[in-house]
Amino acid sequence: MSQTDVLVIGGTSDARAICQQLDAAQVSYTLSVATPTGEQLAGTLRGAVRCGRLDWDEMVAWLKSGQTRWVIDASHPYAEVVSRNIQRACEQAGVLLSRYQRPEQLAGLTHPLLHYVHSIGEACEVARPLGDRILLTTGSKDLAAWRAGLPEKVLMARVLPVAEVMTQCAELGFGVGEIFALCGPFSAEFNAAFYRQCRADVVITKASGAEGGYQEKVQPCLDAGIPCIVIARPAPAVAGDELLESQQAFSQRLARWLAAQ
Repeated sequence: MSQTDVLVIGGTSDARAICQQLDAAQVSYTLSVATPTGEQLAGTLRGAVRCGRLDWDEMVAWLKSGQTRWVIDASHPYAEVVSRNIQRACEQAGVLLSRYQRPEQLAGLTHPLLHYVHSIGEACEVARPLGDRILLTTGSKDLAAWRAGLPEKVLMARVLPVAEVMTQCAELGFGVGEIFALCGPFSAEFNAAFYRQCRADVVITKASGAEGGYQEKVQPCLDAGIPCIVIARPAPAVAGDELLESQQAFSQRLARWLAAQ
């Protein structure tokens, strides 16, 4: 098999675990990541690593030129635009697509302090009456939207310690006391102390699963009496047998793919 028979997309721990399964099965593949951070996460994987974002046209060209036969979308659960582009590109190129969707945590949890929303706009509406100091643990991609939606609030951003992210925060008006550059996931004990230290009135997060330390973010909020707003995951672009919701499910799908070769 050529290196582009299988294309894994995503700079996540999920993508790395999938690639490790492909290594164990001696399958050649390319891992496509968007950023140098994702490239670093690849570490000692045997597959080729491609770094840089692909738009729809570039993705179609890549799939066709490399004669890719199977794409595994292991991008972040909230990378909705990326997943939609991957789906459209695979349809255009006639390539099999599987979506790895990491398992959710605390899916049925209800609590008076726990607020589920479906968008940044809805989260801003819920957050507005709850307090002045709002801690964002939703990543750096949407900081401009948070700034626009909550201009009257003190916004604190917990983001990756990456130079371009620091620049982005500064350009959006985040001061030195409002930027917390840390690489998670973190323990519940760490988060409890962190919430106290930054004096958060409200915490906004995403249902990022165990890999994103979701439970460890939420439970300390509830224990400390801090409202927690959770942005729900977008619906996956792939359904049925090609929606894989555990590493075991991927292992079984890989076995079927290998048997068909």
